Amino acid sequence: MEACPCGSGRSYADCCGQYISGAKKAPTAEALMRSRYTAYAKQKVDYIVDTCVRDGTRDIDVEQTRKWSEKSEWLGLKIVSVEKGGVADEEGVVEFIASYTMDKLKDQHRERAKFKKKDGVWLYEDGDIVPTTIVRSGPKVGRNDPCPCGSGKKYKHCCGKSA
Repeated sequence: MEACPCGSGRSYADCCGQYISGAKKAPTAEALMRSRYTAYAKQKVDYIVDTCVRDGTRDIDVEQTRKWSEKSEWLGLKIVSVEKGGVADEEGVVEFIASYTMDKLKDQHRERAKFKKKDGVWLYEDGDIVPTTIVRSGPKVGRNDPCPCGSGKKYKHCCGKSA
């Protein structure tokens, strides 16, 4: 049993695989979000393109999507919040964090994705990147402060030399 990359704990065939193969349509905005993440992880770019609203104004860049999908190692998906997007809804928002490694650098894509149901089928409409605030865990070390490594040297002549 191959685990689904979306992190649902179910098998790929019983989870996102049925949507990506076309056997079923995603019943909720969250299910579509999970299946789109899985499609990135499995390089199923046609599914990603087919599940987007296409109105000519914000159409997806297929080649860039393909490169991102293929050059990344997809590490996991975390659903942060879901607003509407249920079976009976016509619109929904799913905030998520997709973790991946690309060019040996680990990164996270955090987005508030908007979904719309068109003719009974959920589609990705657009999304807003959610900025990440970095909080320093300790005080900032100044150039002339003692180096925190304990060498007794000034930071600028020790660990701060390469910075």
